[in-house]
Amino acid sequence: MGSVERTREIKRRRSRRAKLKKLREKFAKANNDGDKALILAKARRVSPLVTL
Repeated sequence: MGSVERTREIKRRRSRRAKLKKLREKFAKANNDGDKALILAKARRVSPLVTL
């Protein structure tokens, strides 16, 4: 039964990485500080220790 939990964990990790990748791309394209702050806040909800 541990196998099922492991696959869920792997799925969560993959989706988190994909979401953070998109947020990093948006952060790089953002022009003003307001947009960057919003993107950073969203990334912090996904992963609290993220650096953009």
